[in-house]
Amino acid sequence: MKTKEQKVFVSMNDKFLSGWGPAKNKINKLVIECESWEEAERVERNARKRSEMQYINVSRHFPAIKSNHYLSIKKYEDLGEIWKK
Repeated sequence: MKTKEQKVFVSMNDKFLSGWGPAKNKINKLVIECESWEEAERVERNARKRSEMQYINVSRHFPAIKSNHYLSIKKYEDLGEIWKK
């Protein structure tokens, strides 16, 4: 069984979902939890194709969240096909 430390996290700021709804007056920080570097690299590659995603980072450590961030966490397995191709 993998521990949280063995997971890989891809974090990014989502400009489209920032500033309104649950992220009103905040930056929507999207964190995707992956089971491997291969999954994380796939997510990173697809995130870089999306103009609304900024400051994309891949790490074995959960990213620091600032007070002006609204945190959105997703698991790779729950992502749509656009993130997995």
